[in-house]
Amino acid sequence: MSPRLRRHERPFPPDERLPDPPRPAGLVLDARLHLLDRQVDDVAGDPVATVDDVELADRDGLVVVTDLLSGPVLATRIFGGRPPRSRWHRIAWRHVTDVGIVVRLGVHGEELDVLWVERWLREHVIGRIPGGRHAPE
Repeated sequence: MSPRLRRHERPFPPDERLPDPPRPAGLVLDARLHLLDRQVDDVAGDPVATVDDVELADRDGLVVVTDLLSGPVLATRIFGGRPPRSRWHRIAWRHVTDVGIVVRLGVHGEELDVLWVERWLREHVIGRIPGGRHAPE
């Protein structure tokens, strides 16, 4: 523990204004506030996934987002732990065009691997149910 400093022993005057921290170029986001648990929509406005986690990288002293991660996290939220890396579905940050109420992508959802589970269920389960291959009338 460090000893407590008395007022007259402070290394700086108490009314001194500290310099503003440097601002990096680009959009500064709070991952918890702006990204986690947000719905991800593709370029057509169709829902693709939800953001369950964010993958970060250190580039020149700045922390930047590289991928949005989505996957089966319900069991791990209940029981604890993390899903294996192989179970995560990655959406590259370069596909993100807007961060607001929802995270918007500049590509169609069918081009991403995130929807492979939905496509598999549609083809192998729902498609085998009578009337499952066409829209309701």
